[in-house]
Amino acid sequence: MKLPIPNRIAKCLLTALATTAVAAANVQADSYQAHPQAKQFIDEMVKEQGFDRGQLEAWFSQAERKDSILEAIARPAERVKSWKDYRKIFVTPTRIEQGVVFWKENADILAKASEQFGVPEEIVVAILGVETRYGAHKGSYRVIDALSTLAFDYPPRSKFFRKELKEFLLLAKEQGKSPMDLTGSYAGAMGYGQFMPSSYRAYAYDFNDDGFTDIWASTTDAIGSIANYFVRHGWKADQPVVVPLKAEAKHDTKLIDDNLKPSRSLSEVTSAGYLPLVKMALPDPVRVIELDGANGNEYWLGMHNFYVITRYNHSTMYALSVFQLGQAVAEAYQAEQGLASTGAEG
Repeated sequence: MKLPIPNRIAKCLLTALATTAVAAANVQADSYQAHPQAKQFIDEMVKEQGFDRGQLEAWFSQAERKDSILEAIARPAERVKSWKDYRKIFVTPTRIEQGVVFWKENADILAKASEQFGVPEEIVVAILGVETRYGAHKGSYRVIDALSTLAFDYPPRSKFFRKELKEFLLLAKEQGKSPMDLTGSYAGAMGYGQFMPSSYRAYAYDFNDDGFTDIWASTTDAIGSIANYFVRHGWKADQPVVVPLKAEAKHDTKLIDDNLKPSRSLSEVTSAGYLPLVKMALPDPVRVIELDGANGNEYWLGMHNFYVITRYNHSTMYALSVFQLGQAVAEAYQAEQGLASTGAEG
């Protein structure tokens, strides 16, 4: 015999069912299980790359849209900083001290990488310092969440991030890792050196030869990967990077431009009223750089290796920050090593 359900209880049951339905709908909306673009992407990966459809569907049913990522990437860009302000972010006593500690802890690996690839230790250390404070801030987003959000729900750059999502799934497959386990920045950059998936597949280097290129937890692989990145972009061993210039009163400002790639001869630069403040042979081609420094305009002469640093981040100020941080860390490290040697001898 069925007993009637009191109205109050019936209302409670209906409310509970409605709440469950809404929660289920939200889960569906926040995942990429049924997203039209994700479904199309799955079709492409099955057809073009031979992925298992069921596996892809399982991954994308767990991948989550992150509004915090969309807010971060759509947020109006920070005001354009002058060099004097930009430099203060990266070339600091703390980063220099932390760089010395990192160098001491990884001296053998850094020396091995420098010998094998020809990239100075201080350049590798400085990249790590600028990118993640030597691994302290590598990013905590699941990469599949970050790249899915930007590939499928951020139209301005969906093409780029769709490509990176493809590269990410391929690298996970190649390395035998679950794409659900790998983490990075809100834009999908990964590990100590913040490699995007395409850069990982092209340049990451298994420097400890253990079968997995671990740029997330292995400083050895991170160091080798950064050094390899620079070599593959044309780094020239034992060549200068950038040197300060003195601009004469009647210097030709037409030689200053925003083109990152050097294209002028040293003789052209000196004839135009710019004098290098170093006594060393400087190779062509070169580039004249003008920046707003703490004490007024600064002038620098960038060479090929300076351009190579800008391949990591297409910014003059970024490259000069890397160079100056590296020089400061090297000086502090060498001074400390010299004091240690003196103490040992004493």
